[in-house]
Amino acid sequence: MIDHVSLTVRDVAACKAFYDAAFAPLGIEIVHHVSARESGTVAYMGYGPRGDSRSHQAGKPSFWIAGAETPESPISAAPMHIAFVTRTRAEVDAFYAAAMAAGGKDNGPPGVRPHYHPNYYGAFVLDPDGRNVEAVCHAPA
Repeated sequence: MIDHVSLTVRDVAACKAFYDAAFAPLGIEIVHHVSARESGTVAYMGYGPRGDSRSHQAGKPSFWIAGAETPESPISAAPMHIAFVTRTRAEVDAFYAAAMAAGGKDNGPPGVRPHYHPNYYGAFVLDPDGRNVEAVCHAPA
């Protein structure tokens, strides 16, 4: 059901140090970076099981952190992002259409996001409280 969660943090360096230490005993580390240029907003760090883990999720980021867009941006403006996994790209499209019809606000229409990986197909909407909610499919077209 849940593919990944992202938190907006006040102090990226402090939070990175905290999560690096807290996750180390669990075999979780940063497995992917997305630059501000790639995202169009801010840089993100994605945590997941180490690549040498026996987990089927090895190397897949499921927990992301990023700083606010500007030092003046309130954390409460976009404190959390949650993504729900789908089986097909058609389900992503249907999620987006239904969410928009239900009053959601566009935060990124359905499409491939190759800066995450070549088959990453997602759609983003803001819920009534401004949270960034996503549906994502990792399967090839």
